[in-house]
Amino acid sequence: MSADGDILGAVRAQFHSPPARLGVAVSGGGDSVALLHILSRCFEPGAVELHAATVDHGLRREAADEARAVAALAETLGVPHSVLTWRDWDGAGNLQDQARRARYRLLGDWARARGIELVALGHTADDQAETVLMRLARSSGVTGLSAIPARRTLHGVTFLRPMLGLERAALRAYLRRQGIAWAEDPSNDDDRFDRVRARKALQVLEPLGLTATGLAAVAGNMAQAREALDWYSFLAARELARIDAGAVVLDLRGFRVLPEEIARRLLVRAVMWISGADYPPRRSATATVLDAIRRGRSATLGGCRVLNAQGAIWICREYNAVRALSLPAGATWDGRWQLYGDSAADIELRALGRRGLRHCRDWRDSGRPLAALAATPAVWTGDDLVAAPLAGLCNGWRAELIGGDEAFFTTLLSH
Repeated sequence: MSADGDILGAVRAQFHSPPARLGVAVSGGGDSVALLHILSRCFEPGAVELHAATVDHGLRREAADEARAVAALAETLGVPHSVLTWRDWDGAGNLQDQARRARYRLLGDWARARGIELVALGHTADDQAETVLMRLARSSGVTGLSAIPARRTLHGVTFLRPMLGLERAALRAYLRRQGIAWAEDPSNDDDRFDRVRARKALQVLEPLGLTATGLAAVAGNMAQAREALDWYSFLAARELARIDAGAVVLDLRGFRVLPEEIARRLLVRAVMWISGADYPPRRSATATVLDAIRRGRSATLGGCRVLNAQGAIWICREYNAVRALSLPAGATWDGRWQLYGDSAADIELRALGRRGLRHCRDWRDSGRPLAALAATPAVWTGDDLVAAPLAGLCNGWRAELIGGDEAFFTTLLSH
């Protein structure tokens, strides 16, 4: 088979069955341009309806020209093309992180509007290897070293990276053979970025046998190890955990005898599920809290309280994380609660707090710790408490956890 045939076959093999409709994100760079061309050729004619989209972040003058070049290529391939624009950066915060989040959000909205359930991305073995090096520099564990996942669901859409086994140089050679031009982002040579420094380090390491393909294979091995650890974390959660008023409650004795890594994963997943965080707490902070648990102490981690109470570990929302949160009736509170009842115009949803608990005479009957209840949603009219369903003061109101109790267990097997 020819080199082009090998590349087409490698990408085609990443699809268990051809989707009826497939999206592809194309920035105009060599990797994504190659992906668009490969996807237009690697399926049987008419088997897959291909759609392309380019996200213009509005951060470089050249971006509009690059989007037009992608549109022209897509037209020659008979592929519909859309340009998605982002103009929301206010100059504050981490630009790269905000741009990445915006990119996925825009692509998700675009795909759902067209009935596209699967969107292909152009990450390569080189991207995977660079990520492994950057994670090594941060002393990452198994999850970090598994690097870029081949498949991930975000915003109701599955994103697939079918070129993680292919090197960037092979894709550039493919484009040259096809006579297809691509754009080079000048930031790819900017040493201020960790990824650029990792890319240059790979060139130095290659004579030692540390190649992009080899490091990408390490990431694949780590991904398999991560899946096994996630599975055993899920089994441990089924045995030791229950959900109570939105808190994850773990049997203390059983938790203490878990292997360190399984205990850490359970704690981290619980904190992320409760807080709604996109990223796990730092490994050092997590280790400190695990040590506190073993010593019978309570602690705070990632916007959550970790309490030793009644022979159990209660992982619940921290009151200080929600004390200023005030929303109208009908709104989703803290990203996870929906409250239902007879609402008036002046109703507000706020945290119960200690002050509210003083009006809930039967809160101890719930068996829930004070700190756990203080951070639960309550119904207020000004300074007057109307209802606190999770603390036994219902007055016609009820609080429901979005996704239900099973949502926590599902997160243990999702990425």
